[in-house]
Amino acid sequence: MKPTALITGGSRGIGLGIAEALAKEGFNLAINGVRPEEKVSQVLEQLQQFDVSVIYCQGNIAEAEDRAKILSKVKQEFGYLNLLVNNAGVSPKLRNDILHTTEDSYDYVMDINLKGVYFLTQSVANWMVLLKEENPDFKASIVTISSISATVASVNRGEYCLSKAGLAMLTQLFASRLGEFDIPVFEVRPGVIQTDMTAGVKAKYDKMFEEGLSIQARWGLPEDIGKTVAAIATGAFPYSTGQVFMVDGGMTIQRL
Repeated sequence: MKPTALITGGSRGIGLGIAEALAKEGFNLAINGVRPEEKVSQVLEQLQQFDVSVIYCQGNIAEAEDRAKILSKVKQEFGYLNLLVNNAGVSPKLRNDILHTTEDSYDYVMDINLKGVYFLTQSVANWMVLLKEENPDFKASIVTISSISATVASVNRGEYCLSKAGLAMLTQLFASRLGEFDIPVFEVRPGVIQTDMTAGVKAKYDKMFEEGLSIQARWGLPEDIGKTVAAIATGAFPYSTGQVFMVDGGMTIQRL
């Protein structure tokens, strides 16, 4: 029986890199996204080439009704879930100095990046506990994709930084709570990753990499994150629950 993974925001960017890496490891996939299914059909077909089952679970994780719908489809199609990858997230629609951040922008970012992740993780965790009680050998884990912004301050997108800092604590909380059920929980913190979301600032970061932004002088790629999540998901770190995996090319190392 192949393991099954639910990846939020899994149809593009980092999420797609994770989906491809897990498909290569033999995971059946439940891909969540907000776009209509016909808009992601090519991506789903691409993932099916790895000889795994792939379903699409459309919905906005910020909405309780959508979260329930997403999990209902996973239960109906697969009946079990071995891995939740919390990847869906947004940046502010407009980057504002923290002296001018609006409540609308704050709510938009926090509802998706933190509230939605918290309550989706809660629902999945309860389901995983039931699956473990039915079968103590059942393998389950949770991986949350946060950001170096959990600790690196950007004063023009404070709401984003706060949401990622919240995810860092979310990982510690659920790792602590689920330890008794042998369900490990992990956090992955990407650095600057080349995706459609960062396309608008490519020239800026190209220059910064040339000037020594990170030790490894290149953009991170979705496949870098995918390989990390796949290693975690396949049990390469059996004694590391609650830990943070930095995937930032050494960007956050303090240097003189």
